[in-house]
Amino acid sequence: MKDTAVKPRRLQSYLDGAWRAGTGEGRPVYNAATGQIHALIGTEGLDFKAALEWGRRVGGPALRKHTIHERALMLKAIGLKLMEMKEEFYLENFATGATRKDGWIDIDGGIGTMLTFSSKARLELPNAKLITEGAVERLSRDGSFVAQHVLSPMEGVAVHINAFNFPIWGMLEKIAPSLIAGMPCIVKPASQTAYLTELVVRRMLETGLLPEGALQLVTGSAGDLLDHVSEQDVVTFTGSAGTGRMLKATPAIVQNSVRFTMEADSLNAAVLGADAGPGTPEFDLFVKEVAREMTVKAGQKCTAIRRAIVPSRFEEAVIEALSARLAKTSIGLPDGEGVQMGALVSRKDRDGVREKIREIAADCEIVSGDPENVTLVCGDAGQGAFMAPVLMRARDPMSADAAHGIEAFGPVATVMGYHDAEEAVALARKGRGSLVSSLFTNDRDIAREIVMGLAPYHGRVLIGNRGSAKTSTGHGSPLAPLVHGGPGRAGGGEEMGGIRGVKHFMQRTAVQGTPEMLSAVTGQWVEGAPAQSDGHPFRKSLAELRIGDQVITKSREVTQEDVEHFARFTGDTFYAHMDSDAAKANPFFEDRVAHGYLIASFAAGLFVDPAPGPVLANYGVDNLRFLTPVYFGDSLQVRLTCKAINPRANGDYGEVRWDCRVSNQKDEVVAQYDVLTMVAKTWPQVA
Repeated sequence: MKDTAVKPRRLQSYLDGAWRAGTGEGRPVYNAATGQIHALIGTEGLDFKAALEWGRRVGGPALRKHTIHERALMLKAIGLKLMEMKEEFYLENFATGATRKDGWIDIDGGIGTMLTFSSKARLELPNAKLITEGAVERLSRDGSFVAQHVLSPMEGVAVHINAFNFPIWGMLEKIAPSLIAGMPCIVKPASQTAYLTELVVRRMLETGLLPEGALQLVTGSAGDLLDHVSEQDVVTFTGSAGTGRMLKATPAIVQNSVRFTMEADSLNAAVLGADAGPGTPEFDLFVKEVAREMTVKAGQKCTAIRRAIVPSRFEEAVIEALSARLAKTSIGLPDGEGVQMGALVSRKDRDGVREKIREIAADCEIVSGDPENVTLVCGDAGQGAFMAPVLMRARDPMSADAAHGIEAFGPVATVMGYHDAEEAVALARKGRGSLVSSLFTNDRDIAREIVMGLAPYHGRVLIGNRGSAKTSTGHGSPLAPLVHGGPGRAGGGEEMGGIRGVKHFMQRTAVQGTPEMLSAVTGQWVEGAPAQSDGHPFRKSLAELRIGDQVITKSREVTQEDVEHFARFTGDTFYAHMDSDAAKANPFFEDRVAHGYLIASFAAGLFVDPAPGPVLANYGVDNLRFLTPVYFGDSLQVRLTCKAINPRANGDYGEVRWDCRVSNQKDEVVAQYDVLTMVAKTWPQVA
């Protein structure tokens, strides 16, 4: 490799506003492929209590000064800067044993995940410091006592303890939702690959785009860090279940009810459907996916396939096809030409995988690959942590407890035969909770039965078939909009999941009071809160518009001619609009009624100001409900109220949500919905 002569660098931690090295020279961290010392690491003598206090005192307030959109835009800017620097990260990545293709998941995938969170936050969350959740709950008959759930940032520090296999993605997928939520972070990467995390954090801090105190880094042992966490802090952990349980039992975490999310061991499965025999696209996809998951990152992925569950009659064909594919895998130095699989992260890890294989062999036999010997296209098998892919077969899958309970965290998988769908599900469930399982089938009935059986035991289920073969991201790819976690053995946590992930770092609070007080707290108009009518609100730019600005329109009568014209014009001749006898036979109506969409159209005609102005576009309605039938001769009137204002942080316009209440001459509400518009920040706009 190109870095074999490079002098090992002493890694530092970024704590309490400065880069700091622990006392002493530090212990060595080795290049996974060459066995040479790549870095020195250690945190002895560092003050973790002070780091937590600095994050709470400095980082938290600095982040919370900004709105959600402003924090999301910080991450976008950082992500784009990191993309410009990524070649430096790819070079450092080789020391982890990962090929460039493997590194793409970690580097481009990690940065892409952060950018996705930034985009989703700006699209789905308000440009505010507080998030409202759900509808306003009416708690009294007269509407004078109401409530709403709100989400506010936790005022502690998010401590992220990450695994060695994804030193960049593992950090960025956790800090992105934390920072968007307004919570500063302390990142503690696994020591084996901390040099790559440290490099990325250095570059992030050098951009100057994050507020002081928003991001800290621990390279080496976390020491007594968790002894100082408080009720406002959050801890996330990725790693072995044993270590996770130990950390979760830390007295400070237990005593302070600290939120603790764990993503741990997972005996993930891939199931081949009974319809997917040799010669079908699904069979080929299954073989390709299992082989890929065994060899990407040398099988050191939390989502890798450990158990290949196949119909017994296809077992020999699967083993033959998988063995042939794995035999073609070229192994060697991760930056070597044509190398498809690099090294495990360390020789210690490789030796641990070999030991696990020996334990699994109590119930299984090796059918492909030699765990003790490997042929390389380049590199030194005696120095690097290289290993050949090993395929095993369970003699009696239902009783192969070792194969279902021991995770060999490397290029290892076990083939298990099943006789029917019920048995396939039972085998997958013997993993006692997994991050992901996949099913390869083109049969809808098989998909329905097996997915329903897998779902309670898995955080994610992928259905692979010919229809998505070219577009699917595959079994092993966690995606930012989806939860990454699983029940039971997998830790019981849910990372990412889009905006769900952001909310994990916020406190949900039920706020109760009068509509006026609730509106003052949330910044959104609530039915019963004060409103003001001082000119048509559609004539106001965002600079002039206020929550509660309201217009009450004149009335319009709905005639039989209106309804019949609308029916002819639109083609909607549903009997309740056209046939009096049929309408009267309907339990909901007394006679012919107006179309619901005619009501919404007439309402728009009543409240829209037609002249050019600050309202730039109507982009939809939410929660449209038709509540009372409208008969010929009824009159409609609209009360339109500015409900929420959401200015774009980086645009010359914003979204405005209007409460639209349509009532009849008896003041009965016939329709209720939210109108969504784009409104200019100033008017007239300046080019």
